[in-house]
Amino acid sequence: MQHRIIVLGAGYAGASAAGRLARRLHRDDVSLTLVNAEPDFVERVRNHELATGRELPHRPLADVLAGTGVDLKVARVTAVDVDRKVVAVTADGGAEELAYDTLVYALGSRWDDHGVPGAAEHAHEIAGRAGALRVRERLAALAAGQPVVVVGGGLTGLEAATEIAESRPDLEVTLAARTGLGDWLSPKGQGHLRAVFDRLGITAREDAEVTAVEDGRVVTADGTVLPSALTVWTAGFAVHPIARATTLKVGDTGQIVVDDTMRSVSHPDVYAVGDAALVQGPGDKPLRMSCATGTPTAWQAADAIAARLTGGKLPHVPLRYFNQCISLGRKDGLIQYVTADDRAKSAALTGRVAALYKELVCKGAAWGVAHPTLGLPGRRRRVTHPAPAGSAAPAPAPAPESAA
Repeated sequence: MQHRIIVLGAGYAGASAAGRLARRLHRDDVSLTLVNAEPDFVERVRNHELATGRELPHRPLADVLAGTGVDLKVARVTAVDVDRKVVAVTADGGAEELAYDTLVYALGSRWDDHGVPGAAEHAHEIAGRAGALRVRERLAALAAGQPVVVVGGGLTGLEAATEIAESRPDLEVTLAARTGLGDWLSPKGQGHLRAVFDRLGITAREDAEVTAVEDGRVVTADGTVLPSALTVWTAGFAVHPIARATTLKVGDTGQIVVDDTMRSVSHPDVYAVGDAALVQGPGDKPLRMSCATGTPTAWQAADAIAARLTGGKLPHVPLRYFNQCISLGRKDGLIQYVTADDRAKSAALTGRVAALYKELVCKGAAWGVAHPTLGLPGRRRRVTHPAPAGSAAPAPAPAPESAA
């Protein structure tokens, strides 16, 4: 019987993991299933562009996975039973259970309102495609001079505020940041960010913790009221709640605790990648939720699964950061170079060159998903090791390697 591998979630991490596994393992020995709630791949890092009216390429996952040996299951994951080793899903055909021998959990994250009163009812998110399209519709309906408030001073907030201000210079855009504007950046990076805000006419409300979102306004901790015809919430992400409902060991954030091969420390047949994984990086600091984290963890997990099934060498590639890429509208950008543990260095790239750099990064990430089995060694290895204890489907007997 084939070793059954199920990947949950087809974002950057999940799609990358599925493609890499398809390239590493012989198709006769494994069955690979990628489960995703939507039929298309969504370029999440471009949702702020989608929200301001830019048309993005249509990437059906069925086309992306054609010829790879990965089966696509368009369905919504409703539960995971890691003790019975089954995943419960619902699709147009109704509810069903999918059994696995190895599970790659890549359900990712979504917006987090942090319990702020009124945020869920009156604010709009751009963490998902549907939310970005709703913001797009609301922006198109705003008349000149109306106020827009972006809540959150992280990377997503900076990109959203600058994109909105550039595409709609007739609106009054305000960014409400809980700390100082870009205070984690180098002096050069902060200086450039403030210059861009001044050029685009964005008002930065610094050290402004939002305590309530109401119809037509945002309220901060000091009682300041910010008029808002459209409130865009970018103040953080929370992981999908399904992992916390299982017997998997999770951290305070609900992320799955993994070792350096992305394997669950409590359930050896489960791997977590991307935002769903609690990964210790350099300096024993958890890696932040980001595309920069998602793809490398997917590679690490896929290579570890392949190694364990084929008797190969386990990967122990250190996961580290090199830079933070921030688009500041379509014509400007900021590339902040950082240490391995994500602290700003003095060097930063700014302006049009930085915008081009960020664009190439985004295109490269999307290209990697759209061509999941290209650029990897062509030899697919045979499964020689049995599935973990308790698996319902034993792996095939040892066989010689075969090139495909």
